[in-house]
Amino acid sequence: MPVIASPEWLLLGAAALGYLLGSVPFGIVMAKLFRLGDLRRIGSGNIGATNVLRTGNRLAAALTLLGDAGKGGAAVLIGRALIGEDAAQVAGLAVFFGHLFPVFLGFRGGKGVATFLGTLLALAWPVGVAACGTWLAVAALFRYSSLSALAAAAAAPLWALAFGRPEAVILSLALAALVFVTHRGNLRRLAAGTEPRIGQKTGET
Repeated sequence: MPVIASPEWLLLGAAALGYLLGSVPFGIVMAKLFRLGDLRRIGSGNIGATNVLRTGNRLAAALTLLGDAGKGGAAVLIGRALIGEDAAQVAGLAVFFGHLFPVFLGFRGGKGVATFLGTLLALAWPVGVAACGTWLAVAALFRYSSLSALAAAAAAPLWALAFGRPEAVILSLALAALVFVTHRGNLRRLAAGTEPRIGQKTGET
């Protein structure tokens, strides 16, 4: 973690901004724009890009991915530009909580993978790129979005150490722990062999 040097009220402001950005549900927005129906009643019910992809609309899924990742990156970059590195980390944690517990959806949000990666890319881009590469490699090998997310989350703190970015280790550990918590159902389905693969629609085997 960086040295906490900014006044508390500024850090609270960074947290509030990050949380509000994180609360914007891009999956829901895209589902409405593309008339895909209620995303929470489709597939897994999750509001992220993977579930949007299950509707068959790749453009909507791509825009959801960009939006969810972008808000994570934006929170970090704004906090850093306006206040400092300590605010960037606070905003990064807050934007992730906003995605998981969005005020606009009754505090029931997504699993945070895209936001996690976007946050890392802005916080320490080599770490973020390596985490994205981990996600892509595991996805290419196994075609499980959840397994890819878990692998990327577990690897992120190790990448932070490998790239000499100790200031990113604690936050990446915290975010990774939350990714594992939000994917506990996926872990059970992976163990049981019932987890859907990337691009698989509801009802496919």
